[in-house]
Amino acid sequence: MRDEVKKYYPFTGRTLDLDGLAYHYLDEGTGAPVVMVHGNPSWSFYYRNLVLALRDNYRCIVPDHIGCGFSDKPGDDRYDYTLSRRIDDLERLIDSLDLQGKITLVVHDWGGMIGMGYASRHPERIGRIVVLNTAAFHLPKEKTFPLGLKICRDTMLGTLLVRGFNAFSVGASIVGCKKNPMSPELMQAYRAPYDSWQNRIATLRFVQDIPLAPGDRGYDLVSEIANGLDRFRELPMAIFWGELDFVFDTTFLAEWQRRFPNAQVKSYPDAGHYILEDMKEEVVPMIVQFMQQTETRETA
Repeated sequence: MRDEVKKYYPFTGRTLDLDGLAYHYLDEGTGAPVVMVHGNPSWSFYYRNLVLALRDNYRCIVPDHIGCGFSDKPGDDRYDYTLSRRIDDLERLIDSLDLQGKITLVVHDWGGMIGMGYASRHPERIGRIVVLNTAAFHLPKEKTFPLGLKICRDTMLGTLLVRGFNAFSVGASIVGCKKNPMSPELMQAYRAPYDSWQNRIATLRFVQDIPLAPGDRGYDLVSEIANGLDRFRELPMAIFWGELDFVFDTTFLAEWQRRFPNAQVKSYPDAGHYILEDMKEEVVPMIVQFMQQTETRETA
């Protein structure tokens, strides 16, 4: 797989041993820490351009969740594919690295729940937050759960499509960028880690782990994370949003704005889910600018 992505991904990753599983991550640059948390079905590759833009001045930490990217992809007998375990993994990684100073948290897709789950455990460690088409709360009342996700989450057909035909990763690479569609080569790089039934286990388990109602696994944890978001209300926050997202649409953006009325917001009516890819020429420099503008406040 590395040959397929090395043109775009000029990094030498590291691994943390998680009870016998290799948890791959990038650790690039020096300075104040920036922890970037990806979602499903992407991987640390999603943040490559932001890492290149920040690593001269910051220490960029970007894990691949277990089952994703260059991390191990174990079966259910060796790993519990749940939100709580994802947060545990991120916590263990951060604890192992002896990061100095406040953390800037960058989150996308499932990374919002995982990253803010870590933040809810360690609010004193968070200095700034960058939000990219994600959630850290339940499905907004105005939002209907998408049929495609319901099929993947709840049916054997969904299992066959996701694990047999890689439908989730393939579909995301096609519709994730709207204004600036990915080239075929770039699509292949996004899909590269998910090249077999076994290697697509996390892609499916993430969807199956979406909690929709009380009693669902993870529902109470999401409630707890959402109820604690007020603790971060006064932190510097920047939100960059693609409004044509196939899941995280403007109802999610409105919820972030309701909870964080002081956040800097840049929303793109013609961009999609992979906002950092779709609008990279604009969004990456604006994140760098946000970091620079809030530096004094964050370190204070």
